[in-house]
Amino acid sequence: MTLSLNINGNDHEVSAKPTDTLLSALRGAGLFSVRFGSHDGKTGAAAVLVDGQLVNSDVMLAGQAVGHRIETVEGLNPGVNELHPIQKAFVETGSIQSGYSTPAMILATKALLDKNLNPTEVEVREAFSGILCRETGYVKPVEAVLRAAAYLRGEEVPPYDGPPIVDATFFADYPPSDEAPDPTGEEISNLQSPISTQTKPQTDIRLTSGVPETAVVGKPETKVDAVKLTKGNPAFVDDIEMRGMLYAKLLTSPHAHARILDIDASAAEALPGVHAVIHYKNVKRVKYASGGQSYPNPPPHDQVSFDNKVRYVGDRVAAVAAESEAIAEEALKLIKVEYEVLPAVFDENEAIKPGAPIIHDEEDTEKIHDASRNIVHHIQAEVGDVEQGFAEADHVFKHTYYVHQVQQAPIEPHVAISWWDADERLVIRTSTQVPFHVRRMVAPLLDLPVRRIRVIKPRIGGGFGVKQEMLIEDIVGHLTIATGRPVRMELTRSEEFRSSRTRHPQTITWKTGVMADGTLHSMRMTVIGNTGAYGTHGLTVQTVTGLRGLSSYNCKNREFDCTVAYTNLPVPGAYRGYGGPQALFSLECHMDEIAAMLKLDPIEFRRKNWVQAGDPMPIAPLLGEGEKDTVITVPLIESCGLNECFEQGMKAIGWERQFEPGWHEVPGNPHLRRGLGAAMCMHGTAIPGLDMGGASVKINDDGSFNVLVGATDLGTGSDTVLSQIAAEVLGVPLEDIIIYSSDTDMTPFDTGAYASSTTYISGTAVKRAAEQVAEQIKERAALMLELDSWDDIRLENRHAVAGDGRSVSMEAIGLHSLHQDQQRQIMATASYVSMDSPPPFAGQFAEVEVDIETGQVTVTKLVMAVDAGVPINPITASGQVEGGMVQALGYGHCEEMVYNEAGNLINDQFGPYHIYRADEMPWMQAILVQTNEPTGPFGAKAIAEIPKDGVAPAIANAVTNATGTRLRRIPFTPQRVHEAMNQK
Repeated sequence: MTLSLNINGNDHEVSAKPTDTLLSALRGAGLFSVRFGSHDGKTGAAAVLVDGQLVNSDVMLAGQAVGHRIETVEGLNPGVNELHPIQKAFVETGSIQSGYSTPAMILATKALLDKNLNPTEVEVREAFSGILCRETGYVKPVEAVLRAAAYLRGEEVPPYDGPPIVDATFFADYPPSDEAPDPTGEEISNLQSPISTQTKPQTDIRLTSGVPETAVVGKPETKVDAVKLTKGNPAFVDDIEMRGMLYAKLLTSPHAHARILDIDASAAEALPGVHAVIHYKNVKRVKYASGGQSYPNPPPHDQVSFDNKVRYVGDRVAAVAAESEAIAEEALKLIKVEYEVLPAVFDENEAIKPGAPIIHDEEDTEKIHDASRNIVHHIQAEVGDVEQGFAEADHVFKHTYYVHQVQQAPIEPHVAISWWDADERLVIRTSTQVPFHVRRMVAPLLDLPVRRIRVIKPRIGGGFGVKQEMLIEDIVGHLTIATGRPVRMELTRSEEFRSSRTRHPQTITWKTGVMADGTLHSMRMTVIGNTGAYGTHGLTVQTVTGLRGLSSYNCKNREFDCTVAYTNLPVPGAYRGYGGPQALFSLECHMDEIAAMLKLDPIEFRRKNWVQAGDPMPIAPLLGEGEKDTVITVPLIESCGLNECFEQGMKAIGWERQFEPGWHEVPGNPHLRRGLGAAMCMHGTAIPGLDMGGASVKINDDGSFNVLVGATDLGTGSDTVLSQIAAEVLGVPLEDIIIYSSDTDMTPFDTGAYASSTTYISGTAVKRAAEQVAEQIKERAALMLELDSWDDIRLENRHAVAGDGRSVSMEAIGLHSLHQDQQRQIMATASYVSMDSPPPFAGQFAEVEVDIETGQVTVTKLVMAVDAGVPINPITASGQVEGGMVQALGYGHCEEMVYNEAGNLINDQFGPYHIYRADEMPWMQAILVQTNEPTGPFGAKAIAEIPKDGVAPAIANAVTNATGTRLRRIPFTPQRVHEAMNQK
């Protein structure tokens, strides 16, 4: 039927079926700012204004909107190059990360400000309460609304400067030696903290990190993609229209463990509108590992596109391509599957016991450590002699902790579209973090050479590691090959929870020997890791757990012993933090417990033992970092701002309050107890010797530059950061850089967005390519100025400036090189692989209130002070910390995947699976502590993942501080806390 809808002040004739939602009608009309998040309206991503009221268009029928006034973000734009004041405020405050939910937030802002131009922060958060954001932490969007209100009131609004940056300081050694580092901060590896050199006399001289002044790097520049994201312009995978599109749906297993005895798809194939049904009988069996890692993927290769055995509820059975989603869904019901249901096991400790069901009994999977015991891998590494260390220690402590399974929950679910291009090459447009790995991995499954596959990654509406897999790209590829038609597949929210990827559960036991003076002497970390039905990322995540756990503190003797188990749970994979959050939860709780038993201040106990600049990480080479061929190098920490992080964090949270009489009690609420907790965090920057980034830079006629990178921007702002690096080297403003990323045909190779590698690895590649271009520009300028040498030419303010003061503009240089004296195109490429992985550091602090009658924990404050080297863009950097803290808050406090006895996930939707809303947030502050990392581009190291590491242990330690009760399992649900208090 045809409907007449009034959209943004104009009447539109829209074709729609009676059952079509307003969301599908609007997207069909080309309004791509309205986005799918779920079918129940819980995400708010599809919010529009109907008669001025915020409405979820995914739960409203198109026919219900007839006769009403509909507004979308597209209607806000006064002109092509103009922004509405609300959009302007969102751009200036850095409120946009992926931008997937940004249009809905902007409309919520308009609805609020149309009624109230003087809203309070509480009212702003209430206005956002129906729109879930997995990225920003809601801090900057709230600032944007208050800023927009000031614009609309007609006030003068000062520039938005971004967060303050605290320069880390270090005490100089005393007495000074001939080998002392340069006080400019260029080398700081031998500088000692006042804590780690307590036996040494100290001078009052403090050395700063010595970061040089820059023009673009380190400045709060506006994101290069901010305008298109605030306007809702087509940016994401699904924001294209293709003629002849087919729609794919996936049939998944209702059983946790079963053998498929037979499958009959004839009735589904006969349904009008169905073009293909694929399953194990008609798809070639090719073994692979789905994790987006470098070639060759870590073993075992234990998956196939479609198998005759299913190993968890949600495992693949068949896929259908049809003329519409409704026809595809009806076809799934017609597929007859005969199962032999098998016993299942879900707990990692039970899975490795004798007699447990064998999950991988196939004969064609190699390199499973012990398939008969469901042991995928066994990892063991030791430095020193741990047993002797325990015997020598004055005190030995042992504690076991459990970390659970959670989902990354990006608001944009997995979506992929494939088609044959004019040259009969397969194009896959997909929401992936690892486009080059997807191309490599999908090729053998589709029986196509890599050269016949092109993978395009547009903007992603949240990744967090869940899109670091080759997950659905093979399905759409198989169906395009089978039908010759474009095929689109998008996971439902339930499928996203069940069939994509999650965080690894682990059982972690620490045994630690401590000397009488509080020095750590011997540590053993024993891990039983749960990799679910398949081994993707099972080896590497657990390895990182050991690396983070046993590199954070100095200790003479250290051992990591890890068993990785198959179970019949949905598959864990990569998730932001990648093994670090599990390690740091257990370690930092363990540190607090030891300090309490030894009656030591928990912060001073940490300071006595934590690593500092100049310290080695001896366990790293044994866990794969620092090893290259036969040469093993023990990594050294070259920059560390831990002391400053804790000094700033303790001040911001008001750490000393807890020692005031009666502070733990809440006046007027005798059932509440307050507590403060802290945790130290240490993460990594890229995978040494493995992560590679590439970049290409060329000059244009007007003196602007094209930068091509393979790196993937997930909303982290990496396109902006890489552009800032190029602009800094080339002496131009950010607006003169046009960046393209993540197209396997057009951009250089990059391992992808994971392991916090982009700024460090791809940033160095961009810097090197830009430096080559800068030399060519100087050479050209010398030619134009008739100089014999270009050694003293510098690039600044869009000019090449000679030592005598004469200059040539970048535009003149571009025109001269391209049109007037065409000796060569000014362009260069570079790539970078590093054997270094400089760790970022942080101090995490939490304040809680605990209801001792019910066990309810309310987190009231979160503070994180982060040393990530030089923050290339302070706004995007602080946004990463804020968003990461909120994800970590859910991990420790309320998020949990819950299963029934049959292994069926019972909370596979938002709501039952609760992520934080804007109106539920604690007070939160991110502090950037600046150090100068000598191996990083302009002194930078990673920041994206470390915010995930410290919130859960800080909350646990705060709960103990409030109640005296120690919880060694997350999340801290009321029932769990109440039971623990009763047991105590």
